[in-house]
Amino acid sequence: MKSEEEWRHELDPESYRVLREKATERAFSGKYNDFKEQGMFTCGACDEPLFSSKTKYDSGSGWPSFYQPVDPASVTEIPDYSHGMLRTEVICSKCDSHLGHVFPDGPPETGLRYCINSVSLSFKNG
Repeated sequence: MKSEEEWRHELDPESYRVLREKATERAFSGKYNDFKEQGMFTCGACDEPLFSSKTKYDSGSGWPSFYQPVDPASVTEIPDYSHGMLRTEVICSKCDSHLGHVFPDGPPETGLRYCINSVSLSFKNG
């Protein structure tokens, strides 16, 4: 595991704010919201494979949405009581970076909507 100082040195300020301080990018502002290429979305901090483009869909929420991770062990779900509500935070299982939240209002495949910040992701074609 890296220290927060190491993360701060490696990540740009916006990526650090979201990935390490659990911030959220503005809706409809992320580069992967309307992204349609085929491949693998990986953790923006450690490059761990997280979501296949095959499970990405347009939820209309303003953030990239997926109905399942590439491997259930690649993400960890944690209760989040911030902002006066109960949500489920999604973090990278490898580096503990904040990715977004998961909600029970997704498509029929799983009924889940992994609502993920674009800045928390990288992309690899293929």
